[in-house]
Formats: sequence, C-alpha cells, structure tokens
Amino acid sequence: FFCMWSWGKGFFMTIGYPFVRKVHQKYFVSNKERASFEKAVEFCSKRGLELALPESEEENDKLIEVFGDAFKDVWINVNKEKAEGDFTVDMNNRPLTFTKWGEGQPDASIQGTGCTMVSENGIWSVTKECFLYAFIVCQL
Repeated sequence: FFCMWSWGKGFFMTIGYPFVRKVHQKYFVSNKERASFEKAVEFCSKRGLELALPESEEENDKLIEVFGDAFKDVWINVNKEKAEGDFTVDMNNRPLTFTKWGEGQPDASIQGTGCTMVSENGIWSVTKECFLYAFIVCQL
C-alpha cells in the first residue's frame, strides 16, 4: 500500500520547478530564472516561500547546483538594509547559523543597502549592486 501523503506538503510545492534539491527537511526550488535581488525576494514571497539561505556546507553545495551556464551567482536571504547595518542576521532578523564569506567579506565599506550572493565556488559576497541579475532560488 502506497500513500502519497507521506511525502508531505514540501514535495507537492516543488512540482513544476525544473530545479529541485532536498537537503534534510529543506527544499531549494528554482525556475532557473535570474533577476534583481528585489525581484528575487518578490518572486519567492508571492509563492509563499522565502529566498534561499544555506544553513550548512551541505546546503551551500546543493544551492550552487543551480548553475549550468555562464551565469554563476545566486541571491541568498541576507540583506544589509534589513539587517540594520550588519550581516549577522537574515532578512527576518534570525541569526545566521552558517556563513561562507569570501576574503574581505562582508564588505564593511557598503554603507547603504547591500545584497548577498553566492558564487560558483560557494563563496558568499556582498554587493551594493542589488540590481544585478542573479539566479532566484527559493526555499521551503
């Protein structure tokens, strides 16, 4: 006897996304589209999700599997404007439990809004150019 409900809500919310990765109880999903940081946040929230935020090395590695072409950056749920000047919390003011900042990161010289992206080597960096197009990956 097979019961589809055993997969839970998360499984059904992943249907229709060309990129789906499960790490423990978390799913990363993406349409493999790119947009600005603001549009990425909006895209996820309209679907009842939030922008991806890796909380372990394993999750960080799964997140960057979204890359497949020349574009090698993905937005993550860390934004200086919401973090009141630092990069120690996510956009919901929850403390970051895992980080993988590159050398000289987070960039303390960014005084205004700064947005965080992960590059193909899994390293996190902050940019003030939140209008750049990077991959949108949501989590549930």
